[in-house]
Amino acid sequence: MSVRVDASKASHPTPGGPALGVLMLETRFPRPVGDVGNAASFNFPVRYAIVRGASPERVVRRKAQGLLQPFIEAGQALVAQGCIGITTTCGFLVRFQSALAQALPVPVMTSSLLQIAALEARLPVGKRIGVVTIAAAYLDASCLAAAGAPADTPIEGVDAGSEFAQRILNNDASLDIAQAERDVVAAAMRLTARCPQVGALVLECTNMPPYRNAVQGATGLPVSDAQTAISAFWRSLAPAAQNGRQD
Repeated sequence: MSVRVDASKASHPTPGGPALGVLMLETRFPRPVGDVGNAASFNFPVRYAIVRGASPERVVRRKAQGLLQPFIEAGQALVAQGCIGITTTCGFLVRFQSALAQALPVPVMTSSLLQIAALEARLPVGKRIGVVTIAAAYLDASCLAAAGAPADTPIEGVDAGSEFAQRILNNDASLDIAQAERDVVAAAMRLTARCPQVGALVLECTNMPPYRNAVQGATGLPVSDAQTAISAFWRSLAPAAQNGRQD
């Protein structure tokens, strides 16, 4: 397994200077602005390391088996290049949250799912956080436990045969963005219809933030995702190193 730190995907980091490191799956599908894999989604320095062989199918459906050490090595490479925090481009990498946090010398936030417990604590009594995911069948109890989320967290996935799921999980080179948005919105609507106690949503998939506004408009609920979580994570890291940037 090999790692490539891809400077071509970096967003205005100075060489060796402070940046947020992003552990990136090896993918080819389009990444519109908002997607964590698109550097233009952030107004602070980001640097990407691509882990060879870490396909969406392997990380989601095969639980990233055999990939922990390559992800650790990618994280170490990013830290060596000046990254002061590490995140990822797949919410299912929450499975590696504890191991990466132990192995790396900087803070780590692997997944938007890590927000669930804190966000739920802010909701009115009786209201829950609901999760919209790319693959509900694979977002199991071990993922929720790794995120520190309640085991009974309401979850809804996009349809397995949908444009969004098929293109992302099969790592296709094309994506109908308008249809992908409809797929994500439909999943959110199914969740809120099935679980009226849901008072706010978390989008698990790092490819879903481009559709956050559409989901919020359709459901009328607050929506958090990887982009919002990562931006808050960056602000928490080292304000003095950020040259006054604000998200």
